[in-house]
Amino acid sequence: MKVTYKLQVFEGPLDLLLHLIDKAEIDIYNIPIKEITDQYLEYLQSMQELELEVTSEFLVMAATLLSIKSKMLLPKPPVIENEFDDYYEDEEYDPRAELVQKLIEYRKYKSIADHLRDKELERSLIYTREPEDLTPYMPAEDPNPVRGLQVADLVRAFQKAMKRMATRNTVARIRKDEISVKDRMRQVVDYLLEQGGKVLFSKLLGEDTTRDDIVVTFLALLELMKMKKIECHQHKLFDDIVIQAKEGEELNGFSADEVGY
Repeated sequence: MKVTYKLQVFEGPLDLLLHLIDKAEIDIYNIPIKEITDQYLEYLQSMQELELEVTSEFLVMAATLLSIKSKMLLPKPPVIENEFDDYYEDEEYDPRAELVQKLIEYRKYKSIADHLRDKELERSLIYTREPEDLTPYMPAEDPNPVRGLQVADLVRAFQKAMKRMATRNTVARIRKDEISVKDRMRQVVDYLLEQGGKVLFSKLLGEDTTRDDIVVTFLALLELMKMKKIECHQHKLFDDIVIQAKEGEELNGFSADEVGY
């Protein structure tokens, strides 16, 4: 009957040592080096019996354990006298200290690796949706009219505009339309005839009336009063002026030729 042995696969000699320590429930700061060394060599022997390849690092650790075991058997160093005639006992050197420190560091990194492995397994159970193109849902932005322009471009454009302005020598004069007092007198008389010979002064002025129009209208009324064609009065102070054709005077035969302004 063929017997099959199945050995646990370890990542390295430190992993194997940590497994042996945890299995035996040994304090890592106080490792019984003889017991651990025997278990370690026993494991290597099992690997050789099963014709498994034993890497060099496992053999180096075995040599290290044997070296530590031999140092543990050496007697303690004698008491040393210092230059001040004081006696002190050298601190006991523990050959296991370096190995213990390596095991502590390895356990720390192994714990972190196990934690990351659990996170990887947990994350692998989450399925995410493929990203979609959200461009159609983005708000439309008005194009920038000065996109790509530099300060130098604006300076050149300003210089060209100034050169064009320097070549413009054309001067335009604008004259506004003016009405003479004589023409305004005719307009007032015509409006009185349309309104039955009586009208308010405010009716002679429109919304877009200028200051010149008001002055010309007053002068026209004064000339008509001087010619005894109309009469003006107010019912009370600051009230609108009432313009009325004078009784007995005919406006149809009115002539303003003698008015020269």
